[in-house]
Amino acid sequence: MPFHKERPLVVQNDFCILLETRHPDFDEVRAGLMRFADLVKSPDNIHTYRMSSLSLWNAAAAGVTAEEVTDFLERWAKFGVPAAVRQDIRRFIERYGLVRIEKLGEDLLLISEDVDVIKEMVSYKSLRSYGLCQVDTQTLRFSSLHRGMLKQELIKLGYPVEDLAGYSQGESLPIRLKMEDGEEGTFSLRDYQHKAVESFYKEGSLRGGSGVLVLPCGAGKTVIGIAAMGRLGCATLILTSNSTSVRQWKREILEKTDVSEDMVGEYTGALKEVRPITIATYQILTYRKSKDDPFVHMDLFNKRDWGLIVYDEVHLLPAPVFRMTAEIQATRRLGLTATLIREDGREDDVFSLVGPKRYEMPWKDLETKGWIAGVECVELRVPMPDHVRESYETADARQKMRCASVNPLKLDAVDDLLRKHPTEPVLIIGQYLEQLHQIAERTDAPMISGEMAHEKREKLYSAFRSGEIRVLIVSKVANFAVDLPDAAVAVQVSGSFGSRQEEAQRLGRILRPKSGANQAYFYSIVSEDTKEQEFALNRQLFLIEQGYRYRIESMNVTTKRNEEGAAAK
Repeated sequence: MPFHKERPLVVQNDFCILLETRHPDFDEVRAGLMRFADLVKSPDNIHTYRMSSLSLWNAAAAGVTAEEVTDFLERWAKFGVPAAVRQDIRRFIERYGLVRIEKLGEDLLLISEDVDVIKEMVSYKSLRSYGLCQVDTQTLRFSSLHRGMLKQELIKLGYPVEDLAGYSQGESLPIRLKMEDGEEGTFSLRDYQHKAVESFYKEGSLRGGSGVLVLPCGAGKTVIGIAAMGRLGCATLILTSNSTSVRQWKREILEKTDVSEDMVGEYTGALKEVRPITIATYQILTYRKSKDDPFVHMDLFNKRDWGLIVYDEVHLLPAPVFRMTAEIQATRRLGLTATLIREDGREDDVFSLVGPKRYEMPWKDLETKGWIAGVECVELRVPMPDHVRESYETADARQKMRCASVNPLKLDAVDDLLRKHPTEPVLIIGQYLEQLHQIAERTDAPMISGEMAHEKREKLYSAFRSGEIRVLIVSKVANFAVDLPDAAVAVQVSGSFGSRQEEAQRLGRILRPKSGANQAYFYSIVSEDTKEQEFALNRQLFLIEQGYRYRIESMNVTTKRNEEGAAAK
């Protein structure tokens, strides 16, 4: 096998791909790999990617062929692509669409031109409960009631089904978008937003109408959702992560469409309005009095004839909503997210029940075009005072993480960063309320947590947006769907172990375009030589895959004032 020293990739037999980060074509190659592989390790010199059945199926659903994948790898690989890897890439990609679902009257058909595949399905005990009835050598018939559950089971067996059974139209609701027509609130779709909507809609064909759109925070996912609603013109249920996001969706819908306020309902802990456009939280849908009681509000899925369900922050979709989604496969489903990564590993359920990835816009591409801010990412490593280090060394694994997270010298680091950015709007984000209260007392800045009433939160968010407040301290309630467009600096003092999705969402708080240099800063303060430092490496994986680089800085605390201050705390 010829050796091409100047190329940056090594393709291994185990489906891992090594990429040299210092290669002059690194950015181009990284962007290509993102289409069909996932980043799993990111040390300075070599990044490790891994292809998987799911990453290749998502690529296939987005129109990527086996030839495109293998040609790309052959072009950049030092040693070429092992024959077994080429064969497996083709085998996995060709699996998508090998089995499809089509509609016949009230029943559904499971069809494959490969008669051996149909024989194999008939033999699976796990499929017998779905009432599969053989029509001919290429066709099985089953009840539409099992559409979602069958897709879930088949993907576990290695068969990602292409669902071409179509959708019910739902209740009609013509929605006119205020696009460049001179009215207040008019807007135009950016080119990538238009492509995202069309990738989901697919000209109304059976291959459109369900799937996930992956775009960075600040890229206008809400606008894309509204444009999809306008394309379909039907009653819509929007599910999102919190009450703040509910109000944000409502505000944008009223601003950007001709829909009147009485047509848009909020379904939260405070309000229970079911209207042609209804916006609900995942929390209210999964509420029940005890773990043995039924979910009180899950019937919202059946309270109207919805033509579209929008899953905002689809990577947060709770397990009970997955189960309900399996039962409503005749309704169009749109997932919106900045990352397909789920901390519970249920990416295959998103694929089979909400739909495959239909469109992805890399973060750095948007930054290059000026649609989101450029971000400088810094991991600031802080030492531990001796007395804290002693406690850390004797703690169990979970307490080690907490001990490192609330390291009192982080307060000095926050002070330093606030002095470094004396005029920019700053968000200080953390996991532990005690730590955040200490920072609030020390900086005299307001703090928002889950304990605070939504009305008071909204007032503080509004004051931050207007510039009345320059520094705002937020708990993890601000991880998701909070519109703070002017935030230019984010300081992360603690987080949820190795959560990559949380890292992405927190960075997203500062990505909105900025006036002037269009520059933002993301600081992650980490206790040096601790479990927190190890978890930080995993947290950063997704952002590194998107093209961001973390600069490592160490904070040297040697003054007596700092040591005594830390001990006093």
